[in-house]
Amino acid sequence: MTPLHHIGNFIRALVVPIPLWCVRALFLGTLIAVFIWVLRLPRENTTPENTTHWYQNLKIWACLALAIQIVIYSIF
Repeated sequence: MTPLHHIGNFIRALVVPIPLWCVRALFLGTLIAVFIWVLRLPRENTTPENTTHWYQNLKIWACLALAIQIVIYSIF
């Protein structure tokens, strides 16, 4: 066995005892934190200058994409 096998086995031994529900909660928590951060961004930072249409605000589409990911990862 190469040294990489020993390193991989060591890391595997550290990670295996972690319950999957903890990993899932941390992953969903990260997505929710990013969702809240995107919601709090000012409109001036997410919309191009000299635009009047609501659909040109990138915050709307980022929140939609994050919401879909949160739903998918919380169901499956």
